[in-house]
Amino acid sequence: MVGHDLVRGADLDRPARRAPPRRITVQIPEALARLRATDAGQQWLSSLARRVDDCVARWDLRIGAPFPSAFTSLTIPARLRDGTDAVLKIPYPDRESEHEALALSHWNGDGAVRLLEDEPALGAFLIERCVPGTPLSGVGQDLALDVLSSLLPRLWKPAQAPPFRTLTDEASWWASQLRETWVRAGKPFGERLVDAALDALNSLPGSQGEPVLLHQDLHGDNVLQAQREPWLAIDPKPLVGEREFGLAPIVRSFEFGIGRGEVRRRLDRLTP
Repeated sequence: MVGHDLVRGADLDRPARRAPPRRITVQIPEALARLRATDAGQQWLSSLARRVDDCVARWDLRIGAPFPSAFTSLTIPARLRDGTDAVLKIPYPDRESEHEALALSHWNGDGAVRLLEDEPALGAFLIERCVPGTPLSGVGQDLALDVLSSLLPRLWKPAQAPPFRTLTDEASWWASQLRETWVRAGKPFGERLVDAALDALNSLPGSQGEPVLLHQDLHGDNVLQAQREPWLAIDPKPLVGEREFGLAPIVRSFEFGIGRGEVRRRLDRLTP
């Protein structure tokens, strides 16, 4: 999912499309086509038109054309009756998206977009729309690291598990999948790296510090320029775990360069 796509691609000043007497036609973005590979994905895709209809009726929305490049959710620019700009988000249900709305509610707009409405029965929610929505990945590494360093502690809120998953449980799940995934990918690197990763996944969870709510996917494309605040985080994949784990997606952010020196520079900036 590409964060800045949540603010582009729609003209909401065109005539309103509201709750139908007849079904609204929504063009499903081609970026979601990969989900057709599974029965669950096909069922979810076939349900989207009905879900959009129900959301438009429930929240009395004007909607635009879906954003084209959200790969794990249908995201549609919307406008509420009072003129508030929003994004209607219908994520594909999986373990990473399961508690996204709950995390946004927990943060209550502190460093992240606000959750405006949530309807679990529809698998859909409304979030604050970032305008102009410029992604942090486009401003250069030094400024981006300043912004990310300021957002991290604001997002590290105390939280309980359940309902959120713990980093310990997630590490165990990753470990159970890792070697099989490596084999399916054609063994693209030496097995010693798999062994080292498994050792870390099995040994590190027991040494964690104080648990907090983690975004888990905080990087330059998931922070957008906004009006309410200069920058706001979007698209969390929430876990409860130690703060240090929250640095991982920033250190590996490919949008800031993947060379050894660039990665080390990010690590040095984040761990003084």
